[in-house]
Amino acid sequence: MNEAMSTTSTRSGSETRISTGISGLDEVLCGGLTPDRLYLLEGTPGTGKTTLALQFLLEGAARKGRSLYVTLSETADELRAAALSHGWSLDGIELYELVNEMGLDPDSEQSILHPSEIELGETVREVMARVESLKPERVVFDSLSELRLLAQNPLRYRRQILALKQFFAKRACTVLMLDDRTSEAGDLQLHSIAHGVISLDQNPREFGSERRRLRIVKMRGIKFRGGYHDFVLETGGVQIFPRLIAAEHRATFDPTAQSTGSDELDLLLGGGLVPGTNTLLLGPSGVGKTTTGLRCMLAALERGETATYYLFDEGLATMIARATLLGMDLRPHLGTGRLTIMQIDPAELSPGEFASIVRQAVEERGSTFVAVDSLNAYLHAMPGEEHLILQMHELLSYLNQKGVTTLLVLGQHGVIGEVRTDIDLSYLSDCILLFRFFEASGEIRTALSVVKSRVNPHERTIRELRLSTDGLRVGEALSDFEGVLTGLPAYRGRVEMLKGPSETGDGA
Repeated sequence: MNEAMSTTSTRSGSETRISTGISGLDEVLCGGLTPDRLYLLEGTPGTGKTTLALQFLLEGAARKGRSLYVTLSETADELRAAALSHGWSLDGIELYELVNEMGLDPDSEQSILHPSEIELGETVREVMARVESLKPERVVFDSLSELRLLAQNPLRYRRQILALKQFFAKRACTVLMLDDRTSEAGDLQLHSIAHGVISLDQNPREFGSERRRLRIVKMRGIKFRGGYHDFVLETGGVQIFPRLIAAEHRATFDPTAQSTGSDELDLLLGGGLVPGTNTLLLGPSGVGKTTTGLRCMLAALERGETATYYLFDEGLATMIARATLLGMDLRPHLGTGRLTIMQIDPAELSPGEFASIVRQAVEERGSTFVAVDSLNAYLHAMPGEEHLILQMHELLSYLNQKGVTTLLVLGQHGVIGEVRTDIDLSYLSDCILLFRFFEASGEIRTALSVVKSRVNPHERTIRELRLSTDGLRVGEALSDFEGVLTGLPAYRGRVEMLKGPSETGDGA
């Protein structure tokens, strides 16, 4: 016993944290778990407890440590099959079935627990003997619900868990105890006993994949990242997306305004787009928001920047073909790798996963220009997500602090006259480009104006926007029109409208 206690104190002094084998979870835990402690991993069936526990043991095996999986709820064959589905081998992990065929005998159904309130039953003593012989550094006990049912009363169950905790604590074991939440509501016995509690949730939705979330309920002696963190359970294991905290990510950058690729648009914006700010392109469908965003992004690429474009609505092939017809060929930049266009299925994406994807683009690929087209699909796919606006605020703050130029496309309902949006993001935006259709001389035209800018002394004029094979063209201020933003203007002067290719006579 003294030798075991000496080993524990030596390990705790030389190694303050151990990795869980899941990078996202280590980040949530601000470094990993405190070794030689007992932890509770709880969640309803299907949330990913077994997969996460296997990753924890595989990490120990990869570090040449001994690992033990004690199972009451699954057979060893089932565990090996589950591991194989992820491409893992459990050869380096000792699997011990606590209840085998003998446990099905009615005469031995109570043999797992000794009637005494002090000693463990003979079956648990077999586990103790296995731990003594193997001397594992990591142990998973799956699951506690069977122990709870067999103990039959809360006092005996609590003493059983305390005895296991004391046993493992003296043998330099880091233990994960799995629980499927079959206890009565409000039963916090396990929470009070465990050194730390990790909770997994799974929330089904009416359409799209279910949402999975992780939360650290408690963790003694260490700092951790609180709140809910989205995660996915896929082939290859559990992947956790830590909640983004923008204040933790700051960088130095040059806040000098950069050209959009159009001199007239630069004048309208008061000099161009400023790194470390986000610009909202707001207007009805088909008014030219995406094309304007592509023109700004192409200018950044031509300056040598790296860009990432998140496409939610339009098909990738359609967007590239349309941009090419407008004189903006994106394919060379895709070939060099400086432009990444990601087509996103919002029904399969959680806010945390999207934030993680954006972080990878900025921190790993070095993107300094990010566009989201459009926010409508992203927001509509998650109508039940609470605090989505706060998550978007955190993401935009992160991009701003990293010096990224961000474009957000938001479509409005309606075409001519009154238009509206389902959600107001104007207060999150540093700059707002407002697009409107209006009718003049029997033709539907587009008006463009800057209604807000926190960084530049912008023009407050309303100009005409026209898209042609030459790309994007911005005309003079519509000073002789009134009511342009309503879509029903009155013409009171002689301001010349921009001419299209068919009107110029040169086919441009």
